[in-house]
Amino acid sequence: MFWINTKRIIKFGFVNFWRNGLVSFASVLAMTVTLFVVGSLFLANNFLSSALDEVKNKVDISISFKIDASEDEIQALKKELSLLPEIKEVIYSSREAELANFRERHKDNEILIQSLEEVDNPLGARLNILAADPSQYDSIIHFIENKTNPDLGGEEIIDQVSYKKNVVDKLMKLIETSKKVGYGVSLVLAFLAILVVFNTVSLAIYTSREEISVMRLVGAGNLYVKGPFVVEGMISGILSSFLSLGALYPAAIWVRDLTAGVYGGINLVTFYVSNFGEIFILLVSCGLILGLIASFWATRRYAKV
Repeated sequence: MFWINTKRIIKFGFVNFWRNGLVSFASVLAMTVTLFVVGSLFLANNFLSSALDEVKNKVDISISFKIDASEDEIQALKKELSLLPEIKEVIYSSREAELANFRERHKDNEILIQSLEEVDNPLGARLNILAADPSQYDSIIHFIENKTNPDLGGEEIIDQVSYKKNVVDKLMKLIETSKKVGYGVSLVLAFLAILVVFNTVSLAIYTSREEISVMRLVGAGNLYVKGPFVVEGMISGILSSFLSLGALYPAAIWVRDLTAGVYGGINLVTFYVSNFGEIFILLVSCGLILGLIASFWATRRYAKV
């Protein structure tokens, strides 16, 4: 008996969905847009996080030494830095290597190259330091400053310390802001989608008011009366999730082609395919939740037994 009633509830849910075809289409469309935004936000968060990690891995501390700094002093500092647990790698570049790199970067500037021929090598050696964790760069710089501070017994051999920390900080703030905006837009669209489905189910209840009255008179239970309308909301959610899944793939291709020359970031198409199961569960779950909330709200208000 239970399975028979369940089949009838599901059947009547499909009947109600197709009976209100135009309104049902509107509810599916609203939920599809909402779920598409949710899916896009999921992909965007992973893309931006990947790009941020890529930038963090490329940002380093660059130490330029004075031209009169001795090789022994530089190598001693390099050895001390290499022993620090906060540091992942220390790369040494000699004065000659720096001059060769400078010539290569400015090979099209004949005046500058000719000027170099008339003077001795004006460039000092360089150390490029990559931290194990970008959050540890400040402590590394503090260590370098203490080691080369004459007031603390160190040798003043450093000409300049360069660290583009502000690039990472600005990118992190941009990503956090974009996430907050995305969540806000998703919540607004979710609320609007719930309202549309609520109105769709309410209309279905109004259209079936005579049938509901007859079921009440013959003693139909609460679940039997409300069940088909809840099923209708679930149908809208499931159908919308499939449509949004289908729309996300060409959108991922478009973003991949658009950002092909942009530094960092994952391949969204590859990420979409490899994480399809997770995205599928996310969108179907969101669709079902939105459909259930709207249908339960409508049945509690208009289909009282």
